[in-house]
Amino acid sequence: MTLMELIESGAARFTGAQLAFGHGTTNAFDESAWLVLWTLGMPLDTPLEGPDSKQNMAVDPVDAARAAIIFESRVNTRKPAAYLTHEAWLQGVSFYVDERVIVPRSLIAELMADGSLDYWLHETTQTVLDLCTGNGSLAILAALTYPEVEVTASDLSTDALAVARINVDRHELQGRITLLESNGLTAPDLLARGPFDLILCNPPYVNASSMAQLPPEYRAEPALALDGNHLGGIDGMDFIRTLLNDAPTHMAPGAVLVLEVGNERDHFEAAFPHLEVIWLETSAGDEQVLVATRQALEHFSLQQEQ
Repeated sequence: MTLMELIESGAARFTGAQLAFGHGTTNAFDESAWLVLWTLGMPLDTPLEGPDSKQNMAVDPVDAARAAIIFESRVNTRKPAAYLTHEAWLQGVSFYVDERVIVPRSLIAELMADGSLDYWLHETTQTVLDLCTGNGSLAILAALTYPEVEVTASDLSTDALAVARINVDRHELQGRITLLESNGLTAPDLLARGPFDLILCNPPYVNASSMAQLPPEYRAEPALALDGNHLGGIDGMDFIRTLLNDAPTHMAPGAVLVLEVGNERDHFEAAFPHLEVIWLETSAGDEQVLVATRQALEHFSLQQEQ
């Protein structure tokens, strides 16, 4: 069996099982290629076409059998592939993951990488807060992208923070990233590190109807990191309502909040019709990530008090 034949067999198995994707890949072929290359210990950027293609490389029957086992694990458990490999990639950077955290896929990462956030920063930007840090990927990418900043990364989940600690240590950023337990902007230790020049947040925002319809791959992730209705709402905006009210008090002059809301722009705009925000262009369009300035948030907070 060749490498391509093995990958295609996995893709056919995944297609037949009607798996859902979106945790690093978007289709059955790419998911199969990822698992095959990982199983064989080959780089994930191994060429499968062109003059250097490895698609006709012979695969040892023992290795093919190992790949078949992980194919079946993917189908039978419906866990995202990253939970099977304990590795996820974001903007070319590798992160450890397991079932204690969602698989990192934030579009905020690409906005940092391509310079889209640079307009909103300034020479004195020094303190960055990554709220709802999960496995720590955005905090780490912020530290790598902006070498002069100090990053605070917080999460309500101690399990998530344990995974974030693995990643911070792996990337040797212990001296620049501080991990703290906090439910939003509440922990005294977190607030003492402010005011912040930049707040990044990919919070739980999925509305109640969408939560009920999530495929098994997404239900395998911690609901705490997805479900935006923990305070009894249904529109997914529970955490975000509190955040928008609390944030301006802990933002430095000229600071901005970069907030990801996924497919919930309609619910966001319905919940906050008088908040002035700027929607940023991403690979998924201009309806998933927004910027809110401290000034806009202060004005919004005043309106809420009246």
